[in-house]
Amino acid sequence: MEYQLTSMNSRKEFVDIADEQDRNYWAARLGISTEKLKSAVKALHSMEFSKLKEHFMMEKVKSGSTYQRFVNQ
Repeated sequence: MEYQLTSMNSRKEFVDIADEQDRNYWAARLGISTEKLKSAVKALHSMEFSKLKEHFMMEKVKSGSTYQRFVNQ
């Protein structure tokens, strides 16, 4: 029984970029443009929401001034 609860809680969400309305929804949810969403899906070869979210979080970290100072030392 515990296995069923775990698998139900870890259900993956997948981003559909084929439909304009869905693209707009996912882009808004991630706080990005639809073009940036399409580019990320192509670059990552993944439509899994958690992977896309992680990608954009890392992108945000990398664009931060603290990270840039650390890398350029």
